[in-house]
Amino acid sequence: MIYQGDSIRVEFVEDGIAELQFAAAGSVNKFDQKTLEEFSQALTELANSKNLRGVIVTSAKPTFIVGADITEFLTLFADVEQTKVWVAKASRVFDQLEDLPVPTVAAVAGFALGGGCEATLACDYRVVDTSAVIGLPEVKLGLIPGFGGTMRLPRIIGPDNALELITTGKNNKPEDALKIGLVDAVVMPEKLRDAALRMVKSAADGELDWRAKRQPKLEALKANDTELTMTFVTAKAMAAAQAGKHYPAPHAAIKAVEDGAKHGREEALNAENAAFVGLTQTDACRAQVGIFMADQLVKGKAKKAAKQATKEIKRAAVLGAGIMGGGIAYQSAYKGVPVVMKDIRQEALDLGMAEASKILGKLVERGRMDHKKMAKVLSSITPTLLDEGVKGVDIVVEAVVENPDVKGKVLAQMESVVDDDTIIVSNTSTISIDRLAKNLKDPSRFCGMHFFNPVHKMPLVEVIRGEKTSDETVAAVVAYASRMGKTAIVVNDCPGFLVNRVLFPYLAGFAGMVDEGVDFAGIDKVMERQFGWPMGPAYLSDVVGIDTADHCTVVMADGFPSRMPRDTSSAIAKLAAAERYGQKNGKGFYNYGVDKKGRPAKEKAPEVYEMLGIGDKQLDADEIIARCMVPMVNECVRCLEEGIVASAAECDMALLYGLGFPPFRGGPFRYLETVGLDNFIALADKYAHLGEMYQVTDGLREMAKSGKSYLAG
Repeated sequence: MIYQGDSIRVEFVEDGIAELQFAAAGSVNKFDQKTLEEFSQALTELANSKNLRGVIVTSAKPTFIVGADITEFLTLFADVEQTKVWVAKASRVFDQLEDLPVPTVAAVAGFALGGGCEATLACDYRVVDTSAVIGLPEVKLGLIPGFGGTMRLPRIIGPDNALELITTGKNNKPEDALKIGLVDAVVMPEKLRDAALRMVKSAADGELDWRAKRQPKLEALKANDTELTMTFVTAKAMAAAQAGKHYPAPHAAIKAVEDGAKHGREEALNAENAAFVGLTQTDACRAQVGIFMADQLVKGKAKKAAKQATKEIKRAAVLGAGIMGGGIAYQSAYKGVPVVMKDIRQEALDLGMAEASKILGKLVERGRMDHKKMAKVLSSITPTLLDEGVKGVDIVVEAVVENPDVKGKVLAQMESVVDDDTIIVSNTSTISIDRLAKNLKDPSRFCGMHFFNPVHKMPLVEVIRGEKTSDETVAAVVAYASRMGKTAIVVNDCPGFLVNRVLFPYLAGFAGMVDEGVDFAGIDKVMERQFGWPMGPAYLSDVVGIDTADHCTVVMADGFPSRMPRDTSSAIAKLAAAERYGQKNGKGFYNYGVDKKGRPAKEKAPEVYEMLGIGDKQLDADEIIARCMVPMVNECVRCLEEGIVASAAECDMALLYGLGFPPFRGGPFRYLETVGLDNFIALADKYAHLGEMYQVTDGLREMAKSGKSYLAG
């Protein structure tokens, strides 16, 4: 044994050939600070080993190395000087691997991401098996590679390919990695170790010139000034178009590569270190790392719930076909759970099947599915007009019209048809689960399961626990949602639940400005381009449906009469009364049609300006943002204080996945903490005269006074 640590062991496996194996105690290998220290120690021992002829770098686990330990990042990055020292020291450990006096070969199975990919780049050769996924996804955390990736990758695969991989964070399958020279060979899993050993021995015996393979990584980029100029101009234009101004990491990655292009390894690594440290101090980085942490929390809770589930969902039913029902049925069947789609009208069933066929057809067009798989998924959906068709299912998802009386009758009817242990859920978006539960004899097996439209694209499912919902029911529904490929967040019952409850104050803040005569298109422009929403509140209202939004104001007013009163003279109510329902009938705040190329298009509707009395009143961007966002953040705080959602992190993820909250802002609570609690309170107090939804809670004031954080721990 050359070296033995908690996460790394090194030993001779053949004459003169050593194996450095990552073997962490946990489920995966990752570069935490302790592992990096062990890595350095192991490489020091290897460098001093006598009779060493070559080294293979392997993993004792099904996957190679998933990257750095992100759980350490936010604490580490809080101290910029500490971060500078850490990244400079850590990145030089990979130099130790690259500087070993013998050839090195990485043998990669499964994920080699981030720091895992960078470890392979420091080797002379890379052999992967057919399960490998290799890439540098750091930009998705608001960062760039920090262990030499921006320095080595351009010198291995060329700056054009390298910049595309680094700035997009794209993962690569083996065949794609081989085409661009990122790996040297692809083999079947059972042949991986032997292939790595053969390659390192060939290099040690002089059959492969490993020194020539290594040398370019130590020098300046081999490209002339004109080529480099074109490369960086193109990369900057692409980053500006795709990432925009809100995401600094892709731009910093290009600068790091550019700054190091004409220098050798040490200077290029210094450029990377400087760019990396700068990004660690940005709000975008803190937000995106926070998202990763929150996502892990949510997924961990879902896994725990799935393990606790005593009932497995093997067959499902959806009540109410249409677009939403068809989307739910498609998603269930696509993920391997056969589903019965029940409606009282044949035309609705036809619409539901057409919706599923349309989604599958697009997958076939894009080459992501063949016709055989498409037929299999469609055959897993059984349309029926008969109640008897749902007998024997494990779960029934009610997705009929958003009316409490209609839903109540349908739920009661289904309870009399299905088995005693069949779970019944409602895909309601706003109606109280406890209210609906009154229609059932056994409310313990009932809860909400709120999907978002379009079902096949939106990752969130709100699982709404009623007062009498059993833990077993919640666990089974979360497990079913996870199996459907969705992120399930459990919330407690209230009108609107979590996502829609906090959305309506946001839309009410917007409507208040429109009622004052402010241009809705100008508000959309600010909220999209400056705040970062995928669509502004007017456009969002059109997409959701003006009639739907107007109907929901009734539900929200019943639940929160003083904070969310219904205003029949508001912009939303006026448009609904005029039957301007949004995209669904081609006219809402905007008029909808197609452009000259047949693509969907929208344009401002002059008649809406006249109808709503909108003139030339202007508000500055900061006021527009405040008047939309203060009510939403305040309502998120209330939901947390009332126990509607269990944690600030889960609230952040719900809005990211359910509404498209700008990722670079990290969610409503991350946004609140970035603004600063004291600053936010002062901002809200400025608009407190506009109504209760602008008034912060006593709990928020106490949090600010005590210096606490909603996201601590």
